Amino acid sequence: MAGLIKKSRRSHFNFVKGMSMSSYEELLAQQAKLEKQIEEAKAKECAAVIDEIKKKIAIFGITLDELGLSKKELNLRKSHMNKQRARTPVAPKYRDPQTGVTWSGRGKPPKWIVGKDRGSYLI
Repeated sequence: MAGLIKKSRRSHFNFVKGMSMSSYEELLAQQAKLEKQIEEAKAKECAAVIDEIKKKIAIFGITLDELGLSKKELNLRKSHMNKQRARTPVAPKYRDPQTGVTWSGRGKPPKWIVGKDRGSYLI
């Protein structure tokens, strides 16, 4: 039994040892591609399921109460979701003196400030 464990560890080590960086990068690319395919398949199938549910609800005349939902609960859920997504705007920190365009300092810097001293553009 101990010999089998040693052999399997050794073969695993040889596999990892033989693995090159390019194969690692290839695996990462495959992973990203698969994740994208998974999301696309999920979205497609989810849309089909929702359509099916809507058809069944219409055919059988099912109400929100029968599903254990009320309009009040749905509105609360929607408003709660909107509160989570809402972001307050950030005050600008930098201004381009030529055009007056401002930038908050978050995200990708605009072309007019790239590679320049940001201190001279502070508001």
